[in-house]
Amino acid sequence: MGAQVSKQVERRKAISTEKKALVDLKQSCGCDFPGSDYHPTDRKNWMLGLDPGKLVIEKIVWPGTHDSATNNIGIPFITRPFAQCQSLSIYHQLVRGVRVVDIRVQEDKRVCHGILVTHSVDVVINDVKKFLSETQSEVIILEIRTEFGHDDPPEFDKYLEEQLGDYLIPQDDSVFGKTIAELLPKRVICVWKPRKSAQPKHGSPLWSAGYLKDNWIDTDLPSTKFESNLKHLSEQPPVTSRKFFYRVENTVTPQADNPVLYVKPVTNRIHGYARLFITECFSKGYADRLQIFSTDFIDEDFVDACVGLTHARIEGKA
Repeated sequence: MGAQVSKQVERRKAISTEKKALVDLKQSCGCDFPGSDYHPTDRKNWMLGLDPGKLVIEKIVWPGTHDSATNNIGIPFITRPFAQCQSLSIYHQLVRGVRVVDIRVQEDKRVCHGILVTHSVDVVINDVKKFLSETQSEVIILEIRTEFGHDDPPEFDKYLEEQLGDYLIPQDDSVFGKTIAELLPKRVICVWKPRKSAQPKHGSPLWSAGYLKDNWIDTDLPSTKFESNLKHLSEQPPVTSRKFFYRVENTVTPQADNPVLYVKPVTNRIHGYARLFITECFSKGYADRLQIFSTDFIDEDFVDACVGLTHARIEGKA
């Protein structure tokens, strides 16, 4: 018992030290970067506002969400706080400005996060289609994967193709160098990541797992995650010389050896440092590698930071 108490005391000290490290870094460095003062007048149509003819796919800084469809997961006030990473539906995330969503499914096509489940993936697809029907120039990266420990839903690739139809942008390396205007009216890059089924092939309406990469660091220590994200980003090629999307996740996650197991208070340790991360990318010379930037509990300021940097890029200021 004494050893366990001692371990928890050390863990709390580590968390406190790491939180202070980010506070100190923010105070010393500030959060100014090219485009940091830009705020879109219409987040629902921010790509249209930046001019689809200028927005090259590889140069966009895509605001994304982590475990995107967990707003109604589990049982309210009982199991939900252990797995809920977003408070908004997919539709309302897209309206807020999100352009990359991360969906996990199990065998019966229900969305899940670990052992907890929520609605059918049909709800996600319907939200996506509703948003697309209300906009004209917004492109979405829709990542759908089979959750760890589960089998793939039967014929799920055919389901996605039938549901999204003419919206799908086929898998093709040339897409990265094209503008949104050149891709329209197709508007969804759908990355399907099965566990056992065959990966989508070149020319398929769906994209294979190798086109959306990341380095997941499973920790509840905010400075550790922040610095690890910078390190892994530094190892990537610039966006203009790679043919895949690379994602950085501004999140930390609960750990089994720590008594704080609810997602929100844990991820809040890093949530407010997205602009600091972008500032550090410029300071260290990695800004030309940042592409997909995602978070838990998406807010407007996070979206604005990504859109602002995108605006600076197309204006030749970053």
